[in-house]
Amino acid sequence: MSPLKDKYINPLTDFGFKRLFGTEPNKTLLIDFLNQILPKKHRIKDLSYSKNEQLGHNELDRKAIFDLYCVGETGERFIVEVQKAKQNFFKDRSIYYASFPIQEQAKMGDWDYRLSAVYTVGILDFIFDEHKTEEELLHVVELKNQRCEVFYDKLKFLYIELPKFSKKEEDLETHFDKWLYAFRHLSQLQDRPKKLQEKVFEKLFNTAEIAKFTAEEREAYEESLKYYRDLKNVVDTSKEEGISEGIEIGFEKGMEKGMEKGMEKGKNEKNIEIAKKMKQSGEPIEKITAYTNLRKDEIEKL
Repeated sequence: MSPLKDKYINPLTDFGFKRLFGTEPNKTLLIDFLNQILPKKHRIKDLSYSKNEQLGHNELDRKAIFDLYCVGETGERFIVEVQKAKQNFFKDRSIYYASFPIQEQAKMGDWDYRLSAVYTVGILDFIFDEHKTEEELLHVVELKNQRCEVFYDKLKFLYIELPKFSKKEEDLETHFDKWLYAFRHLSQLQDRPKKLQEKVFEKLFNTAEIAKFTAEEREAYEESLKYYRDLKNVVDTSKEEGISEGIEIGFEKGMEKGMEKGMEKGKNEKNIEIAKKMKQSGEPIEKITAYTNLRKDEIEKL
């Protein structure tokens, strides 16, 4: 279906996510969403957007490019990202990215090392392999000691596995439920559901209405949606082909070994296709490397 036939944008596309949550006029949407998952002591009343590209201390250092990066009125830092597909070392990347808003708080001269809280919020369009059998979709990760007591409460990683959310409109109970429903179904709706009548959702739907876009905005959104769909299609196809080939080889040389080989081949082919799409869309090499685990020279040859 052509994206111009949809009434509302897909919030999981780069364009859609940043239009809804990444601009000053719409920051109330981001604040309302974040406050559903943040602890009470760090609930946001106001925030300001910061540059989403974080550079290292010198030209040899790697850089980090966030979807959104913002600072609360009392100094808390928030990295907010949509993750459309699994990637190698995703957790390592999250830790690495979180180090930038920590380091930027360093002060010249005498300093007592007091830090403001740093939150990484990941809206995931996939399920962690180790959580596939669990129903829980919001994961709060923090530093704890051997007795599972919180050792440091100012560094948290909040991950939402969207595919696990399956509630229908009539089943929505909490404000958080309503946000997850919007993330999953916004682009498929023609009208605002009765359960989403709060003022914040009125603003969300008004902002998401494609008919209000300029010609340039429509073109940018269509390209972003194409990239999102291509990426999703490559991931789904590679997964199916990897499993299929693994089963075929498994019958010949042992099911376990065959599945492993087939999955590995499918995974590598998937990474190559994803890298091609990202490169065509103008994504930086560093981001492509993080998503695919391919080497820089491999990506440059594509």
